[in-house]
Amino acid sequence: MNVTELARRLRVTTDELFEKLPELGFSLGRKAIKIDNRQAQKIIQAWSEMKRKERLAEKVERQKALGARRERAVDPSTLKSLLIPEIVTVRDFATKMGLPVPRVMQELMKNGILASLNERIDFDTASIIAEDLGFKAEKEDGAKEDEEQLKAMDRVRETIESEDAEVLEIRPPVVVIMGHVDHGKTKLLDAIRHTNVVDTEAGGITQHIGAYQVERKNQQLTFIDTPGHEAFTVMRSRGAKVADMAIIVVAVDDGVQPQTKEAINIAQSAGIPFIVALNKIDREQANIEKVKGELAEMELIPEDWGGKTVMVPISAKQQLHIEDLLDMLLLVYEMEKEKIVANPSREALGTVIESHVNPGSGPVATVLVQGGTLRVGDTIGVRDALYGRVRKMEDWTGEEIKEAPPSTPARIIGWKLAPAVGDIMEVPEEGVKLKRIKSTDISHKATEEVAAIKGASGTGDVESEEKQHLNLIIRADVLGSLEAILGMFDKIQHNDVGVKVVQKGLGNITDSDIHSAEAGNAMVIGFNVHPVGTAGDIARDMGVEVREYQIIYKLFDDVLDRLQDLLPSDTVVTEVGKLAVAATFKKTDKGYIVGGRVKSGKITPKLKVRLRRGEEYIGEGKVLSLQIGHAEQKEVREGQECGMELQGKVKPEEGDIMEFYTEEKEDRLLVIEGVSKR
Repeated sequence: MNVTELARRLRVTTDELFEKLPELGFSLGRKAIKIDNRQAQKIIQAWSEMKRKERLAEKVERQKALGARRERAVDPSTLKSLLIPEIVTVRDFATKMGLPVPRVMQELMKNGILASLNERIDFDTASIIAEDLGFKAEKEDGAKEDEEQLKAMDRVRETIESEDAEVLEIRPPVVVIMGHVDHGKTKLLDAIRHTNVVDTEAGGITQHIGAYQVERKNQQLTFIDTPGHEAFTVMRSRGAKVADMAIIVVAVDDGVQPQTKEAINIAQSAGIPFIVALNKIDREQANIEKVKGELAEMELIPEDWGGKTVMVPISAKQQLHIEDLLDMLLLVYEMEKEKIVANPSREALGTVIESHVNPGSGPVATVLVQGGTLRVGDTIGVRDALYGRVRKMEDWTGEEIKEAPPSTPARIIGWKLAPAVGDIMEVPEEGVKLKRIKSTDISHKATEEVAAIKGASGTGDVESEEKQHLNLIIRADVLGSLEAILGMFDKIQHNDVGVKVVQKGLGNITDSDIHSAEAGNAMVIGFNVHPVGTAGDIARDMGVEVREYQIIYKLFDDVLDRLQDLLPSDTVVTEVGKLAVAATFKKTDKGYIVGGRVKSGKITPKLKVRLRRGEEYIGEGKVLSLQIGHAEQKEVREGQECGMELQGKVKPEEGDIMEFYTEEKEDRLLVIEGVSKR
């Protein structure tokens, strides 16, 4: 037989064959061309035995490693390449690395950087953090959009700060309400403005950020209501950035919770004054002093304890002490009044706090005007691009208005395409200088790019090939909801299962979404939207699952249930005992009759066996029966000698060690750090 033919049969190169043959006890010269057929057969058998032992060794190693989590040190030579732009949000940064956002935030904090989910960090900072996490950062080209957005945000602040003192006028303060879920933020706002908003919110959770205006002692106040669910970190952070003051709601029957701490950190990092509303004092479990103590541990000392933090006990449900809370808010405003100013005469600029596509009106967005006065007919731009003209404006009550001065939330109709929540809207001095948006941009961006948060949610560059993914196509009614949903999925980080958002956007579920889902084996999720046209019929015909939700945490819980179903069961290996082989008596149809002494543990029939000779595993099998003398045994313990009928192909020899174990399948519970069902 030719050596090349032998190598082909063994599925290796001739060089690999020549290299391994001496280890198997065969001596062939490197220049050998032909080999005796009998010797070739021996080589094939020896090679097969070698491969069998290698596979067995790998199997044993896997079995012994089950359940053991090994920490992998970061080796500079193995750093993974990572492309990041000049400016990147913490969330996008985490997504690019495929790491949980809290893990990245923790690493930032170790380096003295307190950054929220939507905070932007520069390339230099990101590269240092990336290296600590096992990545080598490289600057990504084409990051102009992020830079433009950052410059626009800075321009709002600089424009307001650089105005001449004589043109500045005092404006109503913008107040943000923050706190833990179900602590009563919306109920408080309801009590403040005497309208029943809370009953319209699905599941008691505020679904979209909203802005409202009320009047107290002839002073107008603008309130931004931010959702309290853990999914809305980004929206709470954004709320703090556009606010002048904050009310942090803490339920006195529940105390300081993780989101309470987060809200306090956001307000402090934004540099805005805040007061604490101690809510639910009407409850039997209310313990005001205990909650004050918990806040004092966070260095927020109440005024009645000699500190500087204003704390007002209230009951939003019973409308108790709401006036006291507003009076304290006005007191804080009086102290900060000189800083809360704007020039109402300049061109308007502000922040988009809500955005969605209305089937009748087209793109609609709510803007909080921060400088200048916005008027019907004004040209509106975002990122130096022409986004439309104000055709109609409404205030928070739905009444039509002609102009919106600083601190006014205005619902604008007239956009060519929906801006992103958090975008800076500006009325340019010369509208003709704005870049024109092509018609093709409207259809694509309005449904995909504008709605999409950069980077696929819940996925990253570091993925296991065996990882099971739940593929999703998401359609939502407004950008705030879409961003919140993706923010929730960011927290789902697991070694074996994950969420992959293959497509996402605004508007109703269409035929193309169903076709995409069928092609990508995905489930379609609609949040406050429905299938239109023939989409529902096509989905039924194709067997595509479409699910609709109005409550965001119900959506999240269902996704966790799906991931639980995808989670593979664990193989639990339990080491039972060892036996030293003393002799092999005879061969049977299924294996061998073996005698030996139990070195440790105990042996029972039906146990699985590994056969070890020295340091090498050479075979495996199963215990069929046990005997001591002529009596059959149900178990043999340490120190006892016994005979055994072994099922296996490899003949044990004196001195070999048999290792006995059980192998069972066990269903696993989906556990994700920091994530739980409601």
